[in-house]
Amino acid sequence: MRYARNVLALLAFATIAFAVHAPEKVVYPFDGGLSQAIKGLRNIRNHLDVDPKAKIIAVAHAEGVDFLMVGAKTSNNQEFAALVGDLMGRGVGFEICEITLKNRDLKKEQFILGPTFTPSGVVRIARLQADEHYAYIKP
Repeated sequence: MRYARNVLALLAFATIAFAVHAPEKVVYPFDGGLSQAIKGLRNIRNHLDVDPKAKIIAVAHAEGVDFLMVGAKTSNNQEFAALVGDLMGRGVGFEICEITLKNRDLKKEQFILGPTFTPSGVVRIARLQADEHYAYIKP
């Protein structure tokens, strides 16, 4: 009995230690226009500067997909593709809602290379939160 108790205590300690060192998981939703994208990408960059091991997924839907389109630029005339590419190089995943594409009559070919497509941005965000315990940070 004493041995079983010690094993359980050791397992509990190991679980807590793993949880303390597990990387943060965060979903950043993008559903606004280009100004939200500028703010959100800056937030993600700052997040990674402080916590480079964080696992971050950006999910774009509605007007939030606009910054991921080929040729989209910031107000300073900088291409969003470069900003997104830099963050993808740091491990950030970008996902685009296919319902938005259908509703806005957009084609996958209109988007920069790198982001993936998800059937529903809203469902993806909900599943990341509920099933995979991602924190939700709205830029």
